[in-house]
Amino acid sequence: MGRAAYKPAGVLMGLAAGTVAGVIFRQVWKVTAGDGEAPSATDEDRGWGEILAAAALQGAIFAVVRAAVDRGGAVGVRRLTGHWPD
Repeated sequence: MGRAAYKPAGVLMGLAAGTVAGVIFRQVWKVTAGDGEAPSATDEDRGWGEILAAAALQGAIFAVVRAAVDRGGAVGVRRLTGHWPD
């Protein structure tokens, strides 16, 4: 499977990873903050610390999920084709 063939699958896996990361983030935020909704950057009732902490947590969760999905996809391609995707 060449790079051109792997690219569309990678895009779809990336979209799925973003969705999964969003679900995980909402659950983690609910448990850690005891609050149903994470603050948005324009929420005037929330302080800088809470907004930046939420953004950092969301970014970390997204990066970990995305890396796991990308790596899993590459390993799957190697198992199917015998070649690592470029």
